Amino acid sequence: MTELNTTASPTPTPGDGPLATAALALADGTILYGHGIGAVGTTVGEVCFNTSMTGYQEILTDPSYAGQIITFTFPHVGNVGTNDEDMETATTSARGLIIRMDITEPSNWRATRHLDAWLKSRNLIGIAGIDTRALTRRIRDGGPPTGMITHAKDGNFDTAAMIAEAQAWPGLEGMDLAKDVTGTQTRTWTQGDWTLGQGYAEAGKPKRRVVAIDYGCKLNILRCLVDAGCEVTVVPANTTAEDVLSHKPDGIFLSNGPGDPAATGAYAVPVIKDLIASGKPIFGICLGHQMLSLALGCTTQKMDRGHRGANQPVQDLTTGKVEITSQNHGFVTMRDSLPAGVTETHTSLFDGVLEGLRLDGKPVFSVQYHPEASPGPRDSHYLFKRFTDMIDANA
Repeated sequence: MTELNTTASPTPTPGDGPLATAALALADGTILYGHGIGAVGTTVGEVCFNTSMTGYQEILTDPSYAGQIITFTFPHVGNVGTNDEDMETATTSARGLIIRMDITEPSNWRATRHLDAWLKSRNLIGIAGIDTRALTRRIRDGGPPTGMITHAKDGNFDTAAMIAEAQAWPGLEGMDLAKDVTGTQTRTWTQGDWTLGQGYAEAGKPKRRVVAIDYGCKLNILRCLVDAGCEVTVVPANTTAEDVLSHKPDGIFLSNGPGDPAATGAYAVPVIKDLIASGKPIFGICLGHQMLSLALGCTTQKMDRGHRGANQPVQDLTTGKVEITSQNHGFVTMRDSLPAGVTETHTSLFDGVLEGLRLDGKPVFSVQYHPEASPGPRDSHYLFKRFTDMIDANA
């Protein structure tokens, strides 16, 4: 495997063409050159990697990627183009992207726009031509570095300034990013699953009322709740317990989101504690899982490299079954911090970290991964039924 090139000037390498038009600077002083894609400009964030082979549009619009630059390990990105349906939020959440090959031409009947044009329309900056295998190995072995991408068509880069800006970026620990990606208004969500030739279905006659607290919620999670027969009211991240309960929910959902759960938890955890005390069924995913665990007395910690991909094996300890899951998280609930009365329900078969928990004797549970599977396999869709079964049993 080729080591990362640390050349200090934009000398073209084979296949890079006559002039590098983008550069990636890492906080340790490494400079990598390639082709600029998407918008022209600069961006800085935590450089992570995602191993999914498809779903790049969903990944780039996943609010949980706020503050991060995504390295795609799959080399051919762009081959299915983009469209207006495969979105996880109305705005782009990631800070930027890194890919191996130039963006491929779209070859899919659903495509309405080339990925590069889509990136430009959303002011998203990227770089192509990087040895993503070597960069991924670097992240795997040393953790996600801070990096800065500059896309400049004239090929002029102030590398010293780029390194300095990467070094100055504070990192995700201590960052409350949910406040930046949450919706600002309470709204009703009625859109269900997508089907060929029909698009997204509208909700029928819902049997249950659910309030979803939006810490950066993916839209496909809301669609899964609608498909499970729920009337869904979405409220901002800083909504009080009193306001949540004023909607008279049958169940409460705690969404995914970006950043440090302890930082967001400063205002969210007291609310979650009050909601637990209400006796209402509660289901949390990703950041919602982490903050539920904090409310139950657990601790969270930043991972060395995180889980980001659509092929992560997890075992449901309540059934013994193994599911292949879609994941995106850089923080984790510490197993040794679980207090009495809180039980681990899911565990990673990849590295053994805790992936789910429940509050014994109460209709309260959560998982670290993404059962809505966008992108990813649908092995974990049963968790939405587990939630609605709890609601029905609690009625």
